[in-house]
This record gives sequence, structure tokens and C-alpha cells, in this order.
Amino acid sequence: MDWFNLSLTLPVTDPTWIFLLVLLIILFAPILLNKLRIPHIIGMILAGLVIGEHGFNILVRDSSFELFGKVGLYYIMFLAGLEMNMGDFKKNRGKAVMLGLLAFIIPIGIGLVTNMMLLKYSLVTSVLLASMYASHTLVAYPIVIRYGVSRHRSVSIAVGGTAVTDTLTLLVLAGGGGPFKRGAGHAVLAVVGGLFKGESGGLFWLWLVIKVVFLGALIMYSFPRIGRWFFRRYDDNVMQFIFVLAMVFLGAGLMEFVGMEGILGAFLAGLVLNRLIPHVSPLMNHLEFVGNALFIPYFLIGVGMLIDIHVIFGQGDALKVAAVMITVALVGKWIASWLTQKIYKMAPIERELMFGLSNAQAAATLAAVLVGYNIILPGGERLLNEDVLNGTVLLILVTCVVSSFITERAARKIAMCEAHLEEERTVEAERILIPIANPDTIEYLMNLSLLIRDTKQKDNLLALNVINDNNTSEGLELRGKRYLEKAAMITASADVPLRQITRYDLNIASGIIHTAKEYEVTDVIIGLHRKVNIVDSFFGMLAENLLKGLHREVMIAKFLIPINTIRRIIIAVPPKAEYEAGFQKWVEHFCRMGGTLGCRVHFFANEETTVRLQALVKKKYGQTLTDFSRLDDWGDLLILTGQVNYDHLLVVISARRGSISYDSSFERLPAQLGKYFSNNSLIVLYPDQLGEPQDAVSFSNPRNEAQHYEKVGKWVYKWFKES
Repeated sequence: MDWFNLSLTLPVTDPTWIFLLVLLIILFAPILLNKLRIPHIIGMILAGLVIGEHGFNILVRDSSFELFGKVGLYYIMFLAGLEMNMGDFKKNRGKAVMLGLLAFIIPIGIGLVTNMMLLKYSLVTSVLLASMYASHTLVAYPIVIRYGVSRHRSVSIAVGGTAVTDTLTLLVLAGGGGPFKRGAGHAVLAVVGGLFKGESGGLFWLWLVIKVVFLGALIMYSFPRIGRWFFRRYDDNVMQFIFVLAMVFLGAGLMEFVGMEGILGAFLAGLVLNRLIPHVSPLMNHLEFVGNALFIPYFLIGVGMLIDIHVIFGQGDALKVAAVMITVALVGKWIASWLTQKIYKMAPIERELMFGLSNAQAAATLAAVLVGYNIILPGGERLLNEDVLNGTVLLILVTCVVSSFITERAARKIAMCEAHLEEERTVEAERILIPIANPDTIEYLMNLSLLIRDTKQKDNLLALNVINDNNTSEGLELRGKRYLEKAAMITASADVPLRQITRYDLNIASGIIHTAKEYEVTDVIIGLHRKVNIVDSFFGMLAENLLKGLHREVMIAKFLIPINTIRRIIIAVPPKAEYEAGFQKWVEHFCRMGGTLGCRVHFFANEETTVRLQALVKKKYGQTLTDFSRLDDWGDLLILTGQVNYDHLLVVISARRGSISYDSSFERLPAQLGKYFSNNSLIVLYPDQLGEPQDAVSFSNPRNEAQHYEKVGKWVYKWFKES
């Protein structure tokens, strides 16, 4: 008897196994992508290519990909609308409208000519393909947030211009969504459809304008009012989530009902509902969670399954098409930024920043290519063929890399120009969080917090014990209480109150992060991870996850001798550290520590940073014993080995990836510390960082992938420089 049918045939057609395999890809792909430094959008598309019929033919692109793909496409456009800041648009509406119009007209104009003359495409195909050049996505926006220049004029203009450009682009795409019925020659009445039918006369355009204006006004007038009415009466998170989804698909359905493309309705729904959905709210979290977890990766995988890699490197014109698309998109956006700069007499660095923010192709480009790919002409061919579909993947990758690289450079220059030491920094309420898990580290962690705290502020120390257990474990709870009591005894001996916090969480890092946010913590002190085996990282997963999820100051400490026996504090400071948001804070902490211990604080930095350090120390901490030495080659800490004795404390000022002072040499830091300073007391400090932490993998928001694009961009620049 055949108890188990283990026969396996490819491709898999059973819906259960298809869904399971897709979920496994969504689950494990981000882990692999982070290791390979591949942008998540590109990675998911590549995953679809591998499992599709043009790859290893593992899965069949069944109806689920059609359904979830359409939902994912609407989701992307809806979330893009939610990201638009209409307040910034109003402040610079004139300049933003100018940039938006130029960024729309110029790429489309150049695209029409090149598509028809170089690629020999028809007018209809050329119009739709040119619309892809006009659209852009704010992939690099997190970079300007990190550098604290998000309120700069050029950024506001670029963001406002995005709203104008994408709206106009979506109007061009709006008519392409309805399928051309094979052999019938029927098309929906819109730009592309009207051109195909020869109905591009005055009545066609008049009817198009009437439909767009009427439906746009209806959505913009009624949706916010309906939303306010609903949110006032119902506060249940599930009901609010379902209501928002219903409004998204109502907007999309209304557009499709009159022959427009539903992505326009989803985008408008996002624009008008963004005031009702705060970016930091349970509802926003639910919307992003569902999109990131299922709909959007499903959509991206489905796109990848359409790609034929053999077409790119075969006899087709995919590479030629991709080269034309990339050139036109970059040149068109640069001209638009250049003209805007000249018209309004802006600085060249502002042009560079506007260009960097406005040239990345992502969500709207995918929408455009799929609209054209799904249109079947009466002759049986597709409006946009496989060459365009495959070339689009290269277009997205190249433009996102260029966008992040240019924005990074421009934002850094602006931040450095605008950065200054404030004469009187606003004193914020200090709250130092000390997570406690190891009894051997409690004493020196608490003593460290007592030395750096502001004695003028009360109740600024918090001790936390996170219980990592699914069940209520009495043993773990009692042990945690003993740890907290020991910490309280240490602070009580110094007559300093300590707030004791016990928290249950499945993940220790998330427990610390959530506690820090709830109590508005300004500083976190943790002990250095004790490396158990060769696989473990130097800092440990806890520290790495903590740095990703928090933008406040984090100290990672290891003491081999009692803190009160420290004779000298040696601080290695990287170049440009003075431009970081937390510069004054950490200088204050160690000057305060040196003053309390009566030991000398010795700074090692380059010439420019040393000047700023000396000015700050002289003005505010003149009583502290300090020395200053040159450290020009900061990437090699070997030169400090002769300066650090056993009874010294070595402090290394590091930085999170993407901050002003971050350098690639930081990646060698763990190896250097483990090799040269294993027998020394040590603190690795990550200062306050501007902006919000980007701790979540997001497929809905391609902007979060900026650090990956940035890394690829630097590699490309280095390759060209050496070649």
C-alpha cells in the first residue's frame, strides 16, 4: 500500500504548496539579502525570477499572483500617497510645481523622441514608456533625515515636486490598466487607450479631464470627511484597518469603473487620508505590517516571475532598451533640476540634492511597466514587451544606486555647512537606561551610570530586567528581582534613587527598545557581549539589534578593573564626529566622569576635530584635566596600543551606518579591538543620531533600502575611478 505519495513534479501547481513556498521566500529572503547587501526590492524580484518559469520553473504563476499582485500594487501606491508631506509642499509650492512640471515634461519629451527614433517603438508604446522616465520614488529620503536636513528648502521642493510629477504620471498611466481584448480592438478611454483607438481629439481630452477632475474632487472631498466620521465613532484597530483598506479599494474601484487605472485612485486615497493616519500610530503599523508581510512581497515575486533572463542576454534588445531607459531617465531629471536651480537662483549643492532625490525609479515605474505589459494589442503582441520589462529591473537598480550616492554626498555637504555648536543647548530631561541580565556586570554598569549622570537632575536612572520567556516563569522573575535589588543597593549607597523595571518580552532587544521609547530614554548602557564561540560577533546580536532600533546614545562597556581605579580616559574620535547630533553629550559625559574620578581625559583626533574639541572643553569643562593628540589615520587603532595601559579606559567613538562620521573602517573595529585591546577596559560609544531608527525590513517603502544602494554606489564609483 502506498501510504505516502512522495512523487514531486515541477512546477508546483498545488495552491497550498505554492503559498507555503512563497511564504518561505518572504521569510528567509530578507536574511539572505542583508548578508549579500542586495536591495530588498531587487532581491524579491530576483527571487521571483529564480522560481519562475524562466528560472528553475519551481512555481506556476497562478491566479494568486494575479490577485495578490494587484492588491500589492494598490498598496504600494497607497503608501506612497501616505508618505507625501503636503505641509512642505505648501511652503514651496511655486518652486515645487516648477520642478514637478519640468521633471515630468522633459523626460517625457526626450523619451518620446528616443523611443521612436532609437528603439523604433510606436507612438502608443513610446508614450507609456516615456511616462516611466517621468516618475520617481523618494528612495533616498531617509538619507536627508539621518543628516538632519529634511527641512532644507531643496528637500521640500523635491518632495513637493514628487507629488506633482507622480500625479501627472499616474494620469498618463491611468488608461492603460484595462486590458485590450484580443481581437476586439477595444481599449478603455484614457490617454494610452485613446491614442490606440485614434480618439485623441478634443472631445477625448475634454472627457478625460472631466473624469479626472470629477473623481479627484469626489475622493478629496468625501474621503477625509468619511474618515473623520468613522474614526470618531470607532476606535477598534481592526475596524479602522478594514475601513482604510475599503477606502483604498473604493478609490481604485471608482477609477476603474469609469475606465481609469485603479492605481490613481489608490494614490489619491493615500494623499487625502495621510492626515488621519499618523506615521507613528497602531493603525500605520498595521497597514505597513500587512503590506510588508504579504501583499507587496507577493507582488514583487510575481513581477520577477515575468522576467526572462535569456531575453536580456540573448538576441533581443533588452540591453539596448535598458541603456536608453537609464540614460534618458538620468539626463531628464538632471536637466529638470538644473533649470529649477537657474530659474530660482539656487545654490549648486541644492541642485545636486534635488537631482539625487528625484531620479530614483521604483514603485511607480513598476506600475507603469506592468500596465503596458498587461495590455494585449489586437495583433497578439504586448504593448510593452519583454525587453522593456527586463530593462526596467536594470533601470530601477541603477537609478536607485545613483540617487542614494548623490543624495548622500549632497546631504553630507549641507549638514557640514549648517552644523554648528549651539551656544546654549536646550537641556533635555536625562534618562539613562541600564539593562541588567548578567550579575557579573551589574556593579560596573551601575557605577558607570552614576559617573556620567547629571547630578542636577533627579530620577534619571532606570534599571531594566527583560524576561525572555513565553510563559510566566517565577524562577526568572525572582532572579530578575534580585538583580534589580542589587542595582538599587549600589545607587542607594550614593543616595541616588533608581527606578526598577521588569518587562516580559519574547526578544530582549525589542524589550529594551520598547522600554526606551516608553520612558523617553536618552542614553542606554549595556555590557559587552561575552563571545562564546567563533560564530558569535564581537558586540553580539543584542547590541547590533539595539543599534538598529534606537537612535539615542548607546554605550557598550567592559571593565576589567574597578571604575574608581581608572587613571586615564583615552578617547579615539573619528573625523567629522563634531557634526553628529550627540557630540556635545558624549564629551560632557566623559569630562564629567574624568572630573569625578580626578583622572585625565586624553582625546585623539584629527586637526579639525581637535580644534572643535578644545573649544568646547575650554568653554564648558575647563576644570577637567585634558590632553589632545593627533590621530590622522583613525582606521588603524594599532598606534594607540602604546598609549593604553592596563589601568586606563579606552573609549572608541563609533557611529551608525549612514551618519556623518561613519566610515568604512568601522567594519574592522571589532577585529582590532578583539586583537589589540582584549586586556583593556573598554567603552564603544554610538552617539545620538538625527532622525528615526530604520529597524524594520520594508518592502512597501523602498526608501529604507538607502544604505544598500549607497554601498553599491560607492563600489561603482571606486570601480570607475580605478579603471
